[in-house]
Amino acid sequence: MCGRYSFAPKLKQIEEDLSNVVLPAQLEIKYNIAPTQSAYVITGDNPLAFQKMEWGLVPYWSKDGKNTGKLINARLETIDEKPSFREPFTNRHCLVPADSFYEWRREPNNRKIPFRIFNKDNRILFMAGIWDEWKDAGQIKRTFSIITCSPNKEMAEIHNRMPVILADQVAQMDWLKQKGDMVHLEPLKDGTLDMYQVSDALNKAGTDSPTFHKPVPEQWRLF
Repeated sequence: MCGRYSFAPKLKQIEEDLSNVVLPAQLEIKYNIAPTQSAYVITGDNPLAFQKMEWGLVPYWSKDGKNTGKLINARLETIDEKPSFREPFTNRHCLVPADSFYEWRREPNNRKIPFRIFNKDNRILFMAGIWDEWKDAGQIKRTFSIITCSPNKEMAEIHNRMPVILADQVAQMDWLKQKGDMVHLEPLKDGTLDMYQVSDALNKAGTDSPTFHKPVPEQWRLF
């Protein structure tokens, strides 16, 4: 799965990877984006601008519009079958920009160790997503979910899932234009990701600090 990520781009990343997108005057930096929080996405109906949506998809047919945080991820293998995801998968695609995402490795003692995962070339990650719009009595809520798939070689060392990351502009634009369907939805090529262990303080949702980008000494595993 993908349960936390960060959007804290450096100037070089903004200039090289976000130059074609209209950014807000005050770019919001977050080192620990958690479910139900708002974050930036790029949608197919407005591919030249950042929009803010809540993480955790709320289907348009929801009775109360409540974001429970249960639909933060959509499994690639069943995305076109699940009632909550079927319609957005057909009609509402988005990109979720991140400089890194986090995953937890489960230790033999059941302790979970957080790792920060990022592109080896330090480029922005564009994760494939779907979004929906819930309306009621003048209220409008836009929400999104990140698509996940089986892991590549690096990710398999710590978890059995990873976000679908669209590696180049062709794949990114095809997804936004709803071209190619699942052609580009696959694990990222082996050897393209790097990672290191980060502070356990990341575990607490609602905390946010640049220290979450700093490596901590990795502990030896017994087996």
